[in-house]
Amino acid sequence: MPKVSVCIPTYNRAHYLTYSVNSVLAQTYTDFELIICDDASSDNTPDVVKQWDDPRIRYIRHPQNIRRSRNMRSGFEAATGEYFIKFDDDDALCPEFLEKTVKVLDDRPEIDLVCTSHWIIDANHQRDENATRDNAARWGKDKLQNGKIPDLTLQTFHFQSLQVGSTLFRLEALQAVDFMRSFPPEADGCEDFDLLVRLAIAGKQGYFIPEYLMEYRIHGGQQTQPEQNLRFLTAKLLCLDSYHFPEAEIEQLRCAKLSGTREALGLRCIELGEDDRGRELLQQAVRNNGSRKAQLGLWLSYLPLGLRKLAFQVFRRARPRDYSERVREQAES
Repeated sequence: MPKVSVCIPTYNRAHYLTYSVNSVLAQTYTDFELIICDDASSDNTPDVVKQWDDPRIRYIRHPQNIRRSRNMRSGFEAATGEYFIKFDDDDALCPEFLEKTVKVLDDRPEIDLVCTSHWIIDANHQRDENATRDNAARWGKDKLQNGKIPDLTLQTFHFQSLQVGSTLFRLEALQAVDFMRSFPPEADGCEDFDLLVRLAIAGKQGYFIPEYLMEYRIHGGQQTQPEQNLRFLTAKLLCLDSYHFPEAEIEQLRCAKLSGTREALGLRCIELGEDDRGRELLQQAVRNNGSRKAQLGLWLSYLPLGLRKLAFQVFRRARPRDYSERVREQAES
């Protein structure tokens, strides 16, 4: 049996899949299996996969689309390795990722997961140093030191400083928390956040390597506002509502996150014309914290849909662009 199972779930990204798969085949550590889970792609993904004649590659193609969560679960259920990593079909591993993360799990039996820093790359595979630095600062990854992570709950739930795609897990730790549990359809899209939080709640131990050993791609084909954002916020709200922390400080943070997510989801609903749902969420936000943004959203909900969409577009253009928007614009220019 291989020591490591690497899983790449894919759907209609044949143009990026070659880069992702080749990054695994180029690893300096070679005792792995690579499981490609194809969620009934309608592009030329099957033809792309045929280019590799490597016995370590296993190709699972579903005859019909089963959605993101179930597709990822199929790779996990097929895994035979002692260690496991899943990353997206538009991302990549740097050559020494497996070598360095496997060593930690081999040497430290008390550690359940090993996360590394990661590069931000654009649609053309180019690394963006400024965006990489901004991303690390935004999620607090620049504050993490080499070694055992002192408070995994705070890092996963509050700072969200860890990323599943740059993390190698013990398979038994994932099994213990029911990795890729059956999500209701409305929770599809928040699996990574939920997994890391549940591992922390279960008392699992994490280790951080502050080296750039993975590449996370930002491009125009990813989640776009507001429709995809609506689905993600719905999923996150369900996850946040399901947690309850014994620590008063973390529970207070959960309530704040819950309120902020309700407000953000309410605004997206108003933008898309889901008025009843949006108003209910925004009214909750106003009652909880008197948010002026929620009050403005309620006022906008009574405008004709075309006018309110225009108002949201104006607000979005007026705010400062973050690093992800800059990377997308540079690649498209």
